[in-house]
Amino acid sequence: MAAAGVRLVQKVSSTRAFARIAPHVVPAVDRAVHRLTRGRVLLSARMLPGVVLTVPGARSGQPRTTPLACMPQPGDGDREGWVLVGSNFGRPGHPAWTANLLAHPEEAVINWNGRDIPVRARLLAGEERAVVWKAALAFWPPYAAYQARIDREIRLFRLERREVSS
Repeated sequence: MAAAGVRLVQKVSSTRAFARIAPHVVPAVDRAVHRLTRGRVLLSARMLPGVVLTVPGARSGQPRTTPLACMPQPGDGDREGWVLVGSNFGRPGHPAWTANLLAHPEEAVINWNGRDIPVRARLLAGEERAVVWKAALAFWPPYAAYQARIDREIRLFRLERREVSS
């Protein structure tokens, strides 16, 4: 997408109206398109890189699937990773998927570029979180508007590949 288009989308996504509407529309459309294309297309990934996270629910234990923007962290082969930002579009309250990752950090799977990858999730804190937050703001400036509107610290998670025992 052209730079002007990206800036326009960033401006719109920083608004309160977007925060009210997008959580109901964007994930539903993403899930439907992802399912219909057998994991090959994630519409929101046309703007930002995206994954589809599946993790057991914190209370139910039932698989919960959520399309999310991510910040890929390049690495060597199995060392690649991803950062997820629990912004909840700048709405109060942490998104449910963050509670699921906190409850089941070793049971998450992401679909990345059409491949299912078992991952381990780690909530970032302290200096590591500060460094990643700065990178997140450079990656998607609307995160600053989201943080300014809410009374909680946005959760950041690092996802890394994990081995699955056979």
